Amino acid sequence: MEQTGIYGLKKIQIDQRIGFLEEHTYQGNDLGVTFQEGQTTFKCWSPEAEAIEVIIYQSGEVGKADQLMTVPMTQADNCWSATTKQDIHGLFYTYRITRGTETVETVDLYAKAVGINGDRGAILDLRTTNPKGWLETNYTVPDAITDAYIWELHVEDFSSAANSGISAANRGKYLAFTEPDTHLLNDPEQATGMAYLKELGINYVHLLPMFDYDNDETSTTYNWGYDPKNYNAPEGKYASDPYDPAVRIRECKQMIQALHQENIGVVMDVVFNHTAITEKSWFNLTVPDYYYRQNNAGDFADGSACGNETASERKMMRKFIHDSVLFWAKEYQIDGFRFDLMGLHDVDTMNQLRQWQDE
Repeated sequence: MEQTGIYGLKKIQIDQRIGFLEEHTYQGNDLGVTFQEGQTTFKCWSPEAEAIEVIIYQSGEVGKADQLMTVPMTQADNCWSATTKQDIHGLFYTYRITRGTETVETVDLYAKAVGINGDRGAILDLRTTNPKGWLETNYTVPDAITDAYIWELHVEDFSSAANSGISAANRGKYLAFTEPDTHLLNDPEQATGMAYLKELGINYVHLLPMFDYDNDETSTTYNWGYDPKNYNAPEGKYASDPYDPAVRIRECKQMIQALHQENIGVVMDVVFNHTAITEKSWFNLTVPDYYYRQNNAGDFADGSACGNETASERKMMRKFIHDSVLFWAKEYQIDGFRFDLMGLHDVDTMNQLRQWQDE
């Protein structure tokens, strides 16, 4: 590789692009899909793009020839946007981005609902996903952090045993948390599920990753969830119907609601330090190289030992983390966050997140 000083030419060229991108950021709070009376608006940050189209599909399954329409986006104030008054609620979408001779199709980084396996975003008004009584559920926070009793668990592990006493349809699912007073089938004295959590006397659960991760959502293969794909949508494997975006969201909320009704807070495990894949990730397809750190040769750095590490110090990655955490806290009533490999994030970002959450 040709070298210039201690940096490779590739690294220098990337740094020049990063400098340009850092000067053309977007700080609005409306990236992704927003709804207003009679219209739907899409917004995407991709300053180097020459053209972007919203592709509307009938279903969330990649490979189906069910494209319905395209909506061209226009660029202004460092952001691409498109608004349509057509009734597209419940349909699916991606972005088709053109840069020079290259055209790619990607899921919206800010998609808050996705179809099967997270390969298409879903156009969904989240107000329609709230379970009954969702906005009235009260949870009392412990007086001091030293009063927190935290139990770590995996959504699937929590109820997957055949003798758990939890209904077969709900085993390994979000809805297992909504079943009260369960016990082992062969031992009525041994509480399971929510009854067991109450018996422990805990006041928080720390849920291993429950955002959409890279896996086959119809498979029974076990996954801890540390393969991030879509940060702002719940994992479909834990839903009764992974094909229906509204179902996974509603059932995830029902799980949180059931925990709050027992005065148990929810700490969410978040994995912003890396993504499951790199070059073909939604981050890299949307704005190549920007969301990841590079080594001196200009290749992707790998402090996570997962193939890449995100660049939290860059303005739009920092904004993405902030927006995602705030979204989960508000939309899903999440009470706390556990950051995986937090040491990979810059200190300023973490301090600002703490400040923003306090506000």
